[in-house]
Amino acid sequence: MEKLFTTERLSVRKFRPEDHSDLADIITDPEVTFFEPYQTFTREACVQEAKNFSESDEFFAVCLKDKVIGKIYFSRKGAGTYEIGYTFGKAYQGKGYASESIKGFIKYAFTVLDVRRIIAQIDTRNVKSVNLAERVGMRREAMHRELYPRKEDKTVFSDYYVYALLKSDYLEEL
Repeated sequence: MEKLFTTERLSVRKFRPEDHSDLADIITDPEVTFFEPYQTFTREACVQEAKNFSESDEFFAVCLKDKVIGKIYFSRKGAGTYEIGYTFGKAYQGKGYASESIKGFIKYAFTVLDVRRIIAQIDTRNVKSVNLAERVGMRREAMHRELYPRKEDKTVFSDYYVYALLKSDYLEEL
């Protein structure tokens, strides 16, 4: 299974090992990875990470023509619930690509994979991600206080919002 789906401008597919250079354009940028749960990568480390992603069922490449401009994380959490996450290269932010691909992934998850519920855990300081979750129709269900330590200072814990969307609500909106 190469391509999962296409949208008006994008395609979403499994990662390939040869995506390492495009992946590096995304996850070597400290501004882009600031809210990510991992440290910023080196370009060299992206060779192995692209290989890891290509062997994973949880990471997907968002492509504009043949260029990987973002990645989507989609992980089973049990009882029909999956967690979604997203990271896009700085040059591709603010152009609607993230919203377009996440809306496409939600549709794919509910209509093809028969997922029951999609959640996103978002650092409350990450305003862009909060706005994206709301734009794609997710609702804020909770705020967890001091949930995870900040990677820039492990003695400080960040608050996280939990956003979610139920398949039944999604289908009702169609």
